[in-house]
Amino acid sequence: MNGRRRRALLATVTPMLEPGEQVEVTSIVGLSTVSVGRTAAFGIASAIASGGAMTVVPTPVPHYLAMTDRRLFIFRADPTFAKPVEHTMTIQREGLFRSEIRERILNSSFVLSSPYSETRLKIVFPLISRKERHLVAAAIPVTGPVTGPTTG
Repeated sequence: MNGRRRRALLATVTPMLEPGEQVEVTSIVGLSTVSVGRTAAFGIASAIASGGAMTVVPTPVPHYLAMTDRRLFIFRADPTFAKPVEHTMTIQREGLFRSEIRERILNSSFVLSSPYSETRLKIVFPLISRKERHLVAAAIPVTGPVTGPTTG
C-alpha cells in the first residue's frame, strides 16, 4: 500500500482505536462473504437469463484492511481517490481462525471464520500485497477451536 493510501486509512481508523491499541498492518484487499450456494445460484440464473450465452459470478470489491493487535477494520475503498469511503465492519481477533492460504498467479486468499458467527469472510490479497498477507496470516491461527468430544 502506498504512503498516501496508508496515511488516509490511518487517519480514518485512528479515532476508532481503543487506548493502547496499535495498527500492525494495512493493506488493500478484495472481500466477499463465502456462500457457495449463492454464488452457484447467481451463476445459474445469469446463464438462464442469457440463454446460456454467458455466466456471471460475483467478484470481490476493493477494500482497505487495517489490522490492530485486537481487531480487523474493513473499509470500502474509493477506486479513484486514495481514501476509505465507508466503514464496512470490525472483527474481533479473539477466537478468529483462517483457512490455508490459496495461492494464485495474480492473488492469494484465505477464509476467516469465527466461533461467534456462521458467516465466513474470504479475503483476497493482490500480488503486490503478499508481504501484508504474510503478516495477517501469521497473526491468525489456521485451525479453529476444537468442538465435540475428544478421544485420548
